[in-house]
Amino acid sequence: MIPFANIKAVLFDMDGVLYRGRQVLPGAVELLTFLDVRDIRYACITNNASMTPEQYEAKLAAMGIRMPAGLVVTSALATNHYLRATYPAGTRVYIVGMRGLREALLGDGYFVEDAEAPELVVQGADFEVTYAKLKTAALCIRGGARYIATNPDRTFPSEEGLIPGAGAIMAALTAATDAEPFVIGKPAPTMFQVAVELLGANQDTTLVIGDRLDTDIAGATGAGLTSALVLTGVSRRDEIGERFRPDAVFDDLPDLLGAWLAGLSVA
Repeated sequence: MIPFANIKAVLFDMDGVLYRGRQVLPGAVELLTFLDVRDIRYACITNNASMTPEQYEAKLAAMGIRMPAGLVVTSALATNHYLRATYPAGTRVYIVGMRGLREALLGDGYFVEDAEAPELVVQGADFEVTYAKLKTAALCIRGGARYIATNPDRTFPSEEGLIPGAGAIMAALTAATDAEPFVIGKPAPTMFQVAVELLGANQDTTLVIGDRLDTDIAGATGAGLTSALVLTGVSRRDEIGERFRPDAVFDDLPDLLGAWLAGLSVA
């Protein structure tokens, strides 16, 4: 059970929790309003590195969700944070990814794009990936470049259903190179730690709400955070086992909010 009366901060996954594609999910606005009224801090953490935080802010606003860009932590930002703490300015990179990842790494010139002899191959989701991109990345990795992946999500929830995610591209490159990437995003703890620090929150009183057992729930558990699984995205109730076990499971956000209100009334 979740000690709702003790929760002071919430970290939301986005795709499959607050929305799917461009459709807001039931209860999202109501839950955020509830948190605002009770002065409970929150932020979003997403493995999706296809967009910038500013693009996410605009996307959410179009669905009636107010979420400042500064409260959106993407795997691209977490990857940028890790790489800058590990490699010097001028490090050469080859990127397989979209605008969110490219702007995070290349926006201020700290990293230099190089498709010939990069020191790093950094890969995220790429909805316009081509064989040529995969070939270049594979040759660079085989040539000695370190392989970095923003996240391992094999699928990506959309209005049409589950479509290939960054993990699907990662599987192709791993098969082509026999190289296992160093993964930055969930379920690694880096993103959770960055977001908790961003909110000025405490690990013991922070709740993670996600839709994936293998990333959201596993990552929250690894980071020592309380977790809630909602069944509006990828994972199903019958997939829950000893390996990935959330503190609570809810059909959707209205179900979670109802439990939260009930918990407060008991407290």
